[in-house]
Amino acid sequence: MQREETSRDPMDDQFPPKKGPTFCSLRYGLCLLLHLCNVVTVSQNVCLSLTMLAMVNRTEPRGLPNASAEDLLDSVKNPQYNWSLKTQGVILSSIMYGLLIAQIPAGYLSGIFSIRKMIGCSLLLSSLLTLLTPLAATAGEAFLMACRALQGLGQGTTLTAQHVIWVKWAPPLEQGRLTSMSISGSVLGPFIALLLTGFICQSLGWPMVFYIFGACGCALSLVWFALYHDNPEAHPCISVAERDFITASLAGQVSSSGHTLPIRAMLRSLPVWVISLTSFAYFWMMRIIIFYSPMFISSNLHTEVQENGMLSALPYLFGWILSFLSGPMADCFLARNILSMLTVRKLFTTLGLLLPAVFSVCLASAGSSIQSVVVFLVLTNATTSFCTVGMLINPLDIAPRYYGFLKGMTILIGMTGGLISTTVTGIILDQDPESSWFKIFFLMAAINVTSLILYLIFAKAEIQDWAKERQHTRL
Repeated sequence: MQREETSRDPMDDQFPPKKGPTFCSLRYGLCLLLHLCNVVTVSQNVCLSLTMLAMVNRTEPRGLPNASAEDLLDSVKNPQYNWSLKTQGVILSSIMYGLLIAQIPAGYLSGIFSIRKMIGCSLLLSSLLTLLTPLAATAGEAFLMACRALQGLGQGTTLTAQHVIWVKWAPPLEQGRLTSMSISGSVLGPFIALLLTGFICQSLGWPMVFYIFGACGCALSLVWFALYHDNPEAHPCISVAERDFITASLAGQVSSSGHTLPIRAMLRSLPVWVISLTSFAYFWMMRIIIFYSPMFISSNLHTEVQENGMLSALPYLFGWILSFLSGPMADCFLARNILSMLTVRKLFTTLGLLLPAVFSVCLASAGSSIQSVVVFLVLTNATTSFCTVGMLINPLDIAPRYYGFLKGMTILIGMTGGLISTTVTGIILDQDPESSWFKIFFLMAAINVTSLILYLIFAKAEIQDWAKERQHTRL
């Protein structure tokens, strides 16, 4: 099948005849480093969802009999607080405020300032605030919410600014692969966080979770400053062959530096809006899965914290594997001209939104069967990874010049969905504990399907007119 509609066709002549270094090359080493940064960043984000079970007296509606003394964790290692489910939902969603605020500035500034300094400083900020989380929880709910919101600023900057890295470091036919491999750290992070958090809470107490992940982040930020440079020409360790290969592959690309942002054109662009709507659905779905999976398992299967951590972590392992494979799959379709760019984006977006919608409804109907719950939880979580090379990378196709800003804009709208979903889920759980999970998952499925239909109708994968020429439109 010939490629019908693609943003890569005009660049075909720019690909050098010989391939540069691959998995042993510096760019794949930097991909691994960025992968680890995502692991730590998302681990710091997610660990509260499981520690919350140890931080509060109950995660179920009040009025139920207290657990026996044998089941209570040591009060010295595990201070406990009397937070309602609604309060827990607000605390869990508080990090989203910082994530939201960071998106547009991080996307815009990533095209102007050093990515090395932005990501390094943001990772360090998030890690220091992670170390302070137990102290903030002791000071009160308001202090914990403020700490998490500030943490969101650092994490939001890291998760958004990193996308610009591959504008300068990834040859066009490797962008899907490098992007999915680096972003897959965001899927491995919850696996590690949830797997270790249960054991740490049980043996060392929940505050040690934040001390360990915070210390790891501080150490990794120093490694980042030592190893990463903003472009291939400036890196002292890159080989001449790899540097020439990357620069030749990207010779036709231009950045937004020095150009006025075509804000009005972006706001009138249907492809931008459908990417934003699918981002809204994606983050709505992911925030529920990330923050409320431990609570769902606890309420349905009545597990201990350690067992809960293992069950909550398992889906992310499969999601990480699938995320790692989806990039090479997409690049293979493109390199061999099997599918067009637009078809690839629509195919993987469909898989990443429709399959989780179906499996989540099945999960809501699984009851207390541990086999059914685990199978559908794994399938719901893992299949979201297809979005990595679907709508999540689609802004690079339609506007590579303004990729950083456009990515921040679409993630902002997406994270608004994540903020709303975590808050709404907490309210539904607090008001209707009996049938709440079916309502939560059915609403999530409806949002996924609606946004997917619009994406299939209006999505594009070629560079838009407003992204080709210099614009003078101002907001």
